[in-house]
Amino acid sequence: MRSLVYRKANALEWEDAAEPELDDPRAALVRPVAAALCDLDWMIVRGMTPFASPFGFGHEAIARVERVGSAVEMFAPGDVVVVPFQISCGTCTLCRAGQTGNCSGVRRRGAMYGIGATGGDYGGLLTDLAVVPFADAMLVRVPDGVSAAAAASVSDNVVDGYRCVAPFLEEHPGSEVLVVGGLGASVALYAAASAVALGASRVDYFDADAGRRERAAQLGANPLERLPEKIVPRYPLVVDVSGALPRLHDAIASTSFAGTCVVPAIYFGETTPLPLYRMYFKGMRLETGRANARPAIPKVLELIASGKLRPELVTSRTVAWDDARDAILEGPQTKLVMVRDG
Repeated sequence: MRSLVYRKANALEWEDAAEPELDDPRAALVRPVAAALCDLDWMIVRGMTPFASPFGFGHEAIARVERVGSAVEMFAPGDVVVVPFQISCGTCTLCRAGQTGNCSGVRRRGAMYGIGATGGDYGGLLTDLAVVPFADAMLVRVPDGVSAAAAASVSDNVVDGYRCVAPFLEEHPGSEVLVVGGLGASVALYAAASAVALGASRVDYFDADAGRRERAAQLGANPLERLPEKIVPRYPLVVDVSGALPRLHDAIASTSFAGTCVVPAIYFGETTPLPLYRMYFKGMRLETGRANARPAIPKVLELIASGKLRPELVTSRTVAWDDARDAILEGPQTKLVMVRDG
């Protein structure tokens, strides 16, 4: 079989690999049929991350189940499923509390596909076959009428955008939302799209990129070319996906008194300066951390199946599976999707 392997910055290669063994009765062997490039993947390709290479690349995929272990009860060969990017057992205390990104039932906390030893060496999902170690706990069946290409990023980025806004809007329906885009290009758009789908009264989307602003408008958000010079703390919910410190400070400044600023972007480095004095007197909340993907996937699929959430509008390019390497090395795009025939 073949897998796409990350070697070093701007160096990806299709390489032959041994077919993985299905040696755990709880596991399933799956064949990815559509994959998407996560916002983090673009940073990996450009050598901007600390993950030691080489490793199997990619962690967003829709797959077809090929074989299942003897203890798997909920899935069978032929099922089309979302493969969550994080590895989670479903039974530990953290998983039962919804913290599947911090599962204690795996050999490494924060285990995931597509980042090598840092994620526990589970391989990548741009491959012919992959093992899902806790199939019943991890996999989610794709509803009828939802295409694999449209749902390819539900493994991670669509859910990442959704979780930034859903808890707040469930508690404070009809709130105004500001999304600050940038380096986390697709997550920002998925957050804006999710806020619109969940009934926010207004969703403003700020991004320096005109193409992404246009996509935000197609998703029902109000695109902003710039923020005012004197920022007013107007928004009860702000999502910063910029990955840029000045924009993070703008996001915090835009957050209303007693509001919430959610930061799914990764700020690499030991320290990140924050205006804690201003934050303290506003009584605002700052939330950051990885998504806990698995619990939210069924809710996101339900929104997609209903037509309220249309992730395909974020997709900037769709290519054939065999063209994945070349398409990736052409450079960052808002959302690249790769689809396999057969």
